Amino acid sequence: MTDGPGNAEAQTHWLEDPAHRAWLVRDAHLALDFFDSSPRDGGGFHTLDLAGKPLAGDVQELHTTTRLVHSYALARMAGREDRAGIIDRGMDFLWNGHRDLQHGGYLWSVDGDGAADGIKLAYGHVFVLLAASSAKMAGHPDADRLLADIAEVLDRHYWDEEQGLFRDEFTREWQPFSTYRGMNANMHGVEALLTAHEATGEGEYLARAGRILDFFIAGQAAAEDWRIPEHYDQNWRPDRGYAGNPMFRPAGTTPGHSFEMARLLLQYWDLAGRPDGQAPARARALVERALADAWDEERQGFAYTLKFGGEVDNPARYWWPVTEAIGALAVLIKLERRDDDEGWYRRLWTFADAYLVDHRHGGWFPELDDANRPTATQFAGKPDIYHALQADLLPLAPGLSRAAEALQAERPLERAGS
Repeated sequence: MTDGPGNAEAQTHWLEDPAHRAWLVRDAHLALDFFDSSPRDGGGFHTLDLAGKPLAGDVQELHTTTRLVHSYALARMAGREDRAGIIDRGMDFLWNGHRDLQHGGYLWSVDGDGAADGIKLAYGHVFVLLAASSAKMAGHPDADRLLADIAEVLDRHYWDEEQGLFRDEFTREWQPFSTYRGMNANMHGVEALLTAHEATGEGEYLARAGRILDFFIAGQAAAEDWRIPEHYDQNWRPDRGYAGNPMFRPAGTTPGHSFEMARLLLQYWDLAGRPDGQAPARARALVERALADAWDEERQGFAYTLKFGGEVDNPARYWWPVTEAIGALAVLIKLERRDDDEGWYRRLWTFADAYLVDHRHGGWFPELDDANRPTATQFAGKPDIYHALQADLLPLAPGLSRAAEALQAERPLERAGS
């Protein structure tokens, strides 16, 4: 056995290797211990520096609140109690902090004086659906009211029934102020819709997820050599010249999102009863294209963005594309055992173990410099637990879907004193 992410000499696949599974459990606990310091007096959560100390500032963004609720709900179902009360605090802050009592919906960011940014983004609202759905599966008493409210808001303002996609952005008073349409909000919309379906059994959530996936994968990716355009005009035509927020809306294509979409496609396909044989091939095409385009052979890790022909645009290497590639490869391995997938899965965990996982404090470093040292050109501190915790927990579940249900049955994080 080794002290790293798995036993390289084992004949079994790492998903079945007791040493690897124990390593995943240990990494999840270290991350949860680290982010237990997130709650802020008076409500909301701190952003933490690399050592786990609060950074200055009191602005609370919606995706931070929701992702903490989702992550800690998933951990609770996996057997680790929420010692810091993050689910309760987050659910309360969503309802009493982010929720707009005057106009409805949820504010992107708030501070001690109220709305710091009143813009209302589909990206943030679908994460409210994700948080509410995960909290429901974890048994939180306020989950149903949050789920009912966010479902009504998404229906009324964001869902375009004719197109089968989510619109992106409004002012606080629900006035449209741009014609922008995007893949990122819809991708996380699929994640939230599938989780809502697993939480409630309602078929409309599943149907909507399928429509979004069909547009972006069977439609766009298949026509773009299995790269997915990120940005669109109001008629849902790719906008190849668009360059917006460098983190949330970068120019070009984002290979990390191809990994996410591949995993979500197989989750949907499994939940829908595996209706045809095309989903596995399409998921594999997305994964293999992103691996080939974006892997940095010299330094390792993935380039953040690509030009439309696959050339590297932004070579910055962040933690989250690695976590999403791990998740995508895990579902491919569960579906069909191939040596190449196993090799990539081990390579990514070995790289993460060596450079991204903070073994001293817990959590993952969000960005690496050219020498594979932690750096901070895009992020302040450790921005969230969400991506890395899912990379730890999703491989522990046996199936392509219903991971929360499986984790709740097996409780891999349960241990004395947890």
